[in-house]
Amino acid sequence: MAIMRSVAAEAPAAGHARPAASARRASSRLPRLLDAAARAFAQRGFAAASVREIVEPVGMLPGSLYCHFATKEALLAAVYKEGVERIGAAVDAAIAPLDDPWQRLEAACVAHLASLLDQTDYSQVVIRVRPSDAPAAEAELIALRDSYEKRFARLVAALPLARPTDRTMLRLMLVGALNWSQTWYRAGRGATPEKIARRFVGLLKTGQAA
Repeated sequence: MAIMRSVAAEAPAAGHARPAASARRASSRLPRLLDAAARAFAQRGFAAASVREIVEPVGMLPGSLYCHFATKEALLAAVYKEGVERIGAAVDAAIAPLDDPWQRLEAACVAHLASLLDQTDYSQVVIRVRPSDAPAAEAELIALRDSYEKRFARLVAALPLARPTDRTMLRLMLVGALNWSQTWYRAGRGATPEKIARRFVGLLKTGQAA
């Protein structure tokens, strides 16, 4: 009877170990799942990328996706968030050692453009997937984008402009020009991303000084 009690006492502990192991396996798959989703969304767009083609490279069944994310839109939001955070980290690191407002803006533009044009899956999702492509996640994607662009609002607000300027429109014009460059930029031809970004800011600075 003592042996029976001992086995029974150990059974719950073993039962608790299985969910913990399952959780660890699920957690270890998450980065791979995000990478696979980023690749699919970047190559095919959100609507065309199927759940099956996202999960197969990870060794998962389509239904297993929903152990991690409630919907495909939630998965997109996680990929988009990762992409935005990577670009944001690059910008933050570039401006951190600088004090001059124009130098900080220039460094931010260089880091922003280099990140957008680096052709990684995550950056391509940020560029190519519009919030309206996934209505269920639209508000979250817009919030992520706006949170990132607050960096540029602060940088433009700090510029020592000699005359009254609509700084919001100035920021939108600059960021829009940087983002649009991905439609015409060709690696290895013409100016590098760094030179393009510096020229944009140089034109902006010259125009404000006139």
